[in-house]
Amino acid sequence: MELLEKDGIKANYTTIKNWQYDAFMKFSAMILNDKKLFPCIPASIGFRLNQFRYAFLNDPRENETVYQFADALRTFGEESKAFGAYTSLITIFQTPLDLAEDYSVDEYRVLFWSILKNVTKLDRKEWPSHIPGEPENHIWEYCFDGEQYFIYCATPAHKRRKSRSFPYFIFAVTPRWVLEEFHSTSTSEKVTKKIRERLLAYDSVKIHPDLNLYGNPTNFEWKQYFLSDDHSSPSRCPFSFLHKKNDHKHSGL
Repeated sequence: MELLEKDGIKANYTTIKNWQYDAFMKFSAMILNDKKLFPCIPASIGFRLNQFRYAFLNDPRENETVYQFADALRTFGEESKAFGAYTSLITIFQTPLDLAEDYSVDEYRVLFWSILKNVTKLDRKEWPSHIPGEPENHIWEYCFDGEQYFIYCATPAHKRRKSRSFPYFIFAVTPRWVLEEFHSTSTSEKVTKKIRERLLAYDSVKIHPDLNLYGNPTNFEWKQYFLSDDHSSPSRCPFSFLHKKNDHKHSGL
């Protein structure tokens, strides 16, 4: 799948679908809003530097969409290091009116994990050996095509946690190497503190207790992917480890 960049989307707005351009413009407005600062400072930098890449996918309830997402993620993983140190893959799903208006936060959560589980079935590579297969392990994070990712999800159903609210169902997929590079800088602690200050001002609820740092014994990445609109938290991850290692490989196949 060809991934798009923001200048290309703006230049070719007449050739993409109306909903796609509308979604991109709403995303741009959210990131660039000077009066209501988007909490994630590295995301704002990545957007302004044109290091984000975009994929517009079908209705997330359609089977074909899983293949689209897997294709986009595979392409992104192969090319991401050429995009810059603040890159993420922004996947925006077509969100029909019934999906936007009728789905609850919990129903979106089910949809989110269903997509990830089904995309894992399409993975052509083995799960990285150094990443545990079970999300209950604090080192676990989502992997695809040999790459490790943090996934942010926002939905139309989120109302109070505005940092997770967007008119379209959307995933922002960030490679682990991007996050490691950020945390290796001398300013990372200061920026992280500023992000939390912005979260308090941005959301109508307090910072979710599941927000933590990767590698901490008390941290679970899967809980941060999809936050509730309140302070509730699922007791177990809906993701089951489906990517099994092959005991035998056949050369030439």
